[in-house]
Amino acid sequence: MRKRCVLLLLLYSALVLLLFSLLLHDGGRWLGSGGSRTEPRRCPSLNPSLWETAEKVEAEARGSPQPRTHVYIHATWRSGSSFLGEIFNQHPHVFYLYEPAWHMWQSLYPGDAESLQGALRDLLGSLFRCDFSALSLYAGGNISTAGLFGWKSNKVICSAPLCRSTGGASSAGAAREKVGLVEPSECEKRCPGRPLRELERECRRYPVVVIKDVRLMELSALLPLLRDPGLNVRVVQLFRDPRAIHNSRLRSKRSLLRESLQVLRSQLRGADPASRARQQQQLHRGGTDYLLNGALEVICQAWLRDLLLIREPGPAWLRPRYMRLRYEDLIQEPQEQLSRLLRFAGLSAIPELHDFVLNMTRGPSYSSDQPFVVSARDARELVAAWRERLSTEQIRRVQEACGEAMTVLSYRAEGEEAHP
Repeated sequence: MRKRCVLLLLLYSALVLLLFSLLLHDGGRWLGSGGSRTEPRRCPSLNPSLWETAEKVEAEARGSPQPRTHVYIHATWRSGSSFLGEIFNQHPHVFYLYEPAWHMWQSLYPGDAESLQGALRDLLGSLFRCDFSALSLYAGGNISTAGLFGWKSNKVICSAPLCRSTGGASSAGAAREKVGLVEPSECEKRCPGRPLRELERECRRYPVVVIKDVRLMELSALLPLLRDPGLNVRVVQLFRDPRAIHNSRLRSKRSLLRESLQVLRSQLRGADPASRARQQQQLHRGGTDYLLNGALEVICQAWLRDLLLIREPGPAWLRPRYMRLRYEDLIQEPQEQLSRLLRFAGLSAIPELHDFVLNMTRGPSYSSDQPFVVSARDARELVAAWRERLSTEQIRRVQEACGEAMTVLSYRAEGEEAHP
């Protein structure tokens, strides 16, 4: 028994001596002159640079500025969104894309609008990160800047450095800072297609990226992007009097048949065969008018869901990232609404841009031979044109389909008394 105790004591003493020698050998790294710890102990099996990189990233994240701003213009067809998008297109600090989801809808036709929302959101997420490779999935692997929808009016594509001026007074090839509409025919002639990787490089140079599209049905589809702190996404939702939208859609109905059909099909997701057959019969009997009215009703119901999502009290984190704008206010109060838009997007005020917006709302008339081309229009005629062009029955049907949304947005129905 005594021998065993002596043996244990010797082993314990040897252990203490070994530990003491290790402390003396490694003391330089653990103890400073005052006996305090100066450097963290690291696992010897790991490369120390991994720790240093992590610490550097954390330090940079704490001191880094806000990520750049990404703005999505949430609108529908014939709501005035092209004009709103053009305002951002003109700002020299904005990289602007016009309806990139057009490529996806064309490729996935006849998919209904609702079923395409997830793919559209993913596309927007890639584009906001200046990754345009996703467009190749829908527009072909060899797509260039000349294959993008709306490229002939894009200020980045049609300005230096992607497009070099050859002299003269052409609107194409000028400095990006110059405010003014690009003449599409001049851009097509003077600005040959460039690889998308060059456009990606240009995109990364800009502090604000703005995408305008009309194919996102509901704001809720964007919530994952809005919650992403690395993206800093903001949404400008544009509304317009549904009667004015219907009037404009009737004037360009042949160009909107496919899109209207995709929107209308959203009503039948999960429906039984009998319901589908009934809608097909109604479509055959009602023709284009039934198609446009039905699609507008779907759009107004989506508006209502959006308005309910952001209503007071609503999510506190969402309100600073969301701006509601009526087209009528934009064209009747262009200076005030422009200032509001620039503040929301974190953009500086530019006198030339204020002049541009004012001139675009003081055009000679409402009518245009090219309804999808942005041009100067008469703001007063734009607001009231539907009263002269729609029949009483057409007005009644629109108000019946969109009455709730019109009430929330302060559009007064015909026959209602104005409230003091």
